Amino acid sequence: MARCRYRKVQDYTICNAGTRYGITDKMARARKITVEIPPELLERAQQASGTGITQTVRTGLQLVAASQTYAKLRGLRGKVRFSRTSAELKVDR
Repeated sequence: MARCRYRKVQDYTICNAGTRYGITDKMARARKITVEIPPELLERAQQASGTGITQTVRTGLQLVAASQTYAKLRGLRGKVRFSRTSAELKVDR
Protein backbone atom coordinates (compact mmCIF):
# COMPACT_ATOMS: atom_id res chain seq x y z
CA MET A 1 0.00 0.00 0.00
CA ALA A 2 1.25 3.44 -0.90
CA ARG A 3 0.45 6.55 1.11
CA CYS A 4 -1.18 9.58 -0.43
CA ARG A 5 -1.69 12.58 1.83
CA TYR A 6 -2.46 10.83 5.09
CA ARG A 7 -4.59 8.03 3.67
CA LYS A 8 -3.77 4.59 2.37
CA VAL A 9 -4.37 3.92 -1.30
CA GLN A 10 -3.73 1.03 -3.64
CA ASP A 11 -0.34 0.94 -5.38
CA TYR A 12 -1.96 1.56 -8.74
CA THR A 13 -3.75 4.72 -7.63
CA ILE A 14 -2.24 7.92 -8.97
CA CYS A 15 -1.59 10.48 -6.27
CA ASN A 16 -1.34 14.20 -6.92
CA ALA A 17 -2.45 13.89 -10.53
CA GLY A 18 -2.51 17.21 -12.29
CA THR A 19 0.36 19.21 -13.68
CA ARG A 20 2.84 16.56 -12.50
CA TYR A 21 0.89 13.59 -13.92
CA GLY A 22 3.22 11.15 -15.67
CA ILE A 23 6.42 12.98 -14.74
CA THR A 24 8.92 10.85 -12.86
CA ASP A 25 11.89 12.19 -10.92
CA LYS A 26 14.23 11.17 -13.74
CA MET A 27 12.13 13.02 -16.30
CA ALA A 28 12.02 16.15 -14.16
CA ARG A 29 15.83 16.32 -14.21
CA ALA A 30 16.01 15.93 -17.99
CA ARG A 31 15.61 18.72 -20.52
CA LYS A 32 13.61 18.32 -23.68
CA ILE A 33 15.44 19.83 -26.63
CA THR A 34 14.92 20.23 -30.35
CA VAL A 35 17.93 19.49 -32.51
CA GLU A 36 18.29 19.69 -36.26
CA ILE A 37 20.49 16.83 -37.45
CA PRO A 38 21.23 15.77 -41.02
CA PRO A 39 19.31 12.52 -41.69
CA GLU A 40 22.42 10.71 -42.97
CA LEU A 41 24.38 11.55 -39.80
CA LEU A 42 21.56 10.39 -37.54
CA GLU A 43 21.13 7.18 -39.51
CA ARG A 44 24.87 6.38 -39.37
CA ALA A 45 25.01 7.18 -35.65
CA GLN A 46 22.00 4.97 -34.93
CA GLN A 47 23.50 2.10 -36.92
CA ALA A 48 26.78 2.46 -35.03
CA SER A 49 25.09 2.56 -31.63
CA GLY A 50 22.34 0.05 -32.39
CA THR A 51 19.87 2.16 -30.39
CA GLY A 52 17.07 4.62 -31.00
CA ILE A 53 17.29 8.35 -31.54
CA THR A 54 17.15 9.42 -27.88
CA GLN A 55 19.79 6.98 -26.67
CA THR A 56 22.02 7.74 -29.66
CA VAL A 57 21.93 11.47 -28.88
CA ARG A 58 22.54 10.82 -25.17
CA THR A 59 25.53 8.62 -25.95
CA GLY A 60 26.96 11.26 -28.28
CA LEU A 61 26.56 13.98 -25.65
CA GLN A 62 28.23 11.77 -23.02
CA LEU A 63 31.19 11.22 -25.34
CA VAL A 64 31.54 14.95 -25.98
CA ALA A 65 31.33 15.66 -22.24
CA ALA A 66 34.01 13.02 -21.52
CA SER A 67 36.37 14.26 -24.25
CA GLN A 68 38.10 16.71 -21.87
CA THR A 69 38.90 13.87 -19.49
CA TYR A 70 40.21 11.75 -22.37
CA ALA A 71 42.44 14.64 -23.45
CA LYS A 72 43.89 14.92 -19.93
CA LEU A 73 44.57 11.17 -19.88
CA ARG A 74 46.31 11.37 -23.27
CA GLY A 75 48.45 14.18 -21.83
CA LEU A 76 49.68 11.77 -19.16
CA ARG A 77 50.87 9.23 -21.71
CA GLY A 78 54.47 8.32 -20.93
CA LYS A 79 54.54 10.39 -17.72
CA VAL A 80 53.10 7.84 -15.28
CA ARG A 81 55.48 5.22 -13.92
CA PHE A 82 54.03 1.97 -12.61
CA SER A 83 55.67 -0.10 -9.89
CA ARG A 84 54.83 -3.36 -11.70
CA THR A 85 55.45 -4.45 -15.27
CA SER A 86 52.72 -5.67 -17.60
CA ALA A 87 54.17 -9.20 -17.33
CA GLU A 88 53.82 -9.08 -13.54
CA LEU A 89 50.23 -7.91 -13.84
CA LYS A 90 49.39 -10.78 -16.19
CA VAL A 91 50.83 -13.33 -13.77
CA ASP A 92 48.81 -11.80 -10.95
CA ARG A 93 45.47 -12.59 -12.68
